[in-house]
Amino acid sequence: MVTWASGHVEPSLQSLTRLANLARRAGDAILEHYALDGAGAVATSKADGSPLTLADQAAHRVIRDGLEDWDPSVPFLSEEGEQPPHEERRHWRQYWLVDPLDGTKEFIQRNGEFTVNIALIEDGEPVMGVVYAPALDVMYLAAKGLGARRVDATGTVEYISHVPPAPDQPLVVVESRSHGSPELEAYLATIAVRERIRVGSSLKFCWVAEGRADIYPRLGPTMEWDVAAGDCIYRNSAPSGQYSSPLTYNKADLRNPSFVLGGADRTATIMAD
Repeated sequence: MVTWASGHVEPSLQSLTRLANLARRAGDAILEHYALDGAGAVATSKADGSPLTLADQAAHRVIRDGLEDWDPSVPFLSEEGEQPPHEERRHWRQYWLVDPLDGTKEFIQRNGEFTVNIALIEDGEPVMGVVYAPALDVMYLAAKGLGARRVDATGTVEYISHVPPAPDQPLVVVESRSHGSPELEAYLATIAVRERIRVGSSLKFCWVAEGRADIYPRLGPTMEWDVAAGDCIYRNSAPSGQYSSPLTYNKADLRNPSFVLGGADRTATIMAD
């Protein structure tokens, strides 16, 4: 007999406020290590060769404890935690999907372009999410039915939206600072490009969502926790309703295929409320 996870966290303004506060606490934990000028920043290397820092681990603990205190019955999947097999995960109707420190390379290089990513997934869709860049002190928040917003260092809240470019308009492309590829170059050769801008972490999703860029093509590997919170920001940046997204969640394989978000292929459609 299948037993579904019993927890439920309702996407709401109150929940977004709580999520924002948790992301800030995780960001504070990261900045404690960032202030050390890199001393002891790299704790170890993961099996795939990617770096794991003390800051990743500290942010993971803060988020894990905060979400368990919120509702311990809602499952929690973090890049830096235990990753249950799909046989267990496939029964989850709702769960948290977390990257405690996205952009570890940017953290090590000290350019400020790293983020805390927390998303609430329901039936394979990110319905609430926060992307917080603690070194830049900028936060992006979104929830299904509540739109997307940006909070700057002064605490000013601004609703953001992505307006697809006209079909004949050359595009502003946002791309990864650390993960270029021949596939990306081949794709960009097929479209009219006005400008290419590079940034680390899930800020790329947010720059599309707030209209700073037109498209974000990622023609290389990512994991579900890399994209969920940013995807939520993008989906809910439509002037009304939601944008569609090719990204799906809680797959048997947590790796994502290549994707393009935004107006490059003119297929980003607005779905009615």
